[in-house]
Amino acid sequence: MTPAPLTPDRILEATEDVLRRFGPAKATVVDVARALGVSHGSVYRHFGSKAALREAVTDRWLDQSHAELSAVAGEEGPAGPRLRAWLTALFAAKRRKAGGDPELFATYMVLAGENSGTVERHIDTMIGQLSRIVESGVAAGEFRPCDPAATARAVWDATNRFHDPAYAAEWSRPEIGAAFDTVCELILNGLAR
Repeated sequence: MTPAPLTPDRILEATEDVLRRFGPAKATVVDVARALGVSHGSVYRHFGSKAALREAVTDRWLDQSHAELSAVAGEEGPAGPRLRAWLTALFAAKRRKAGGDPELFATYMVLAGENSGTVERHIDTMIGQLSRIVESGVAAGEFRPCDPAATARAVWDATNRFHDPAYAAEWSRPEIGAAFDTVCELILNGLAR
């Protein structure tokens, strides 16, 4: 049987497994290559350095929520329910990542710290989606007139407790759902025309 071709996706999947097993401090490109049954030079042909590989893994992890949230942002209908659905989907995705695989989540916290440009691009994408929702609400007369980009940034900042991994320890507390609902109501009431 011919082995599967070595692709960036296969390398990234193997890198996630290696990071999960060894952690970010001990995982090496040689470990990734060994897991794939190839030489470390083969991995370097796809990712020029260990830093580039770690950045690509961080990108992949952050991008996993973009498609789902983009779909919510692009739905038809009133902006208020879409904004709440978007915030709810973001919070749910972050909770799944933190609770579903705590070791990998801890690893990604380290990687995100190393790749601030990647995190900034992720945040810009998220704020762009929020801005489109706010803009559609203003255009439909549902939200009061405002600068959509500035308002989206304010919504992002106001909901920080529910998506910033620094708060992950709070996400399993019983009262977190009520706190999230209260913040959403405050935001929607503030935007309402």
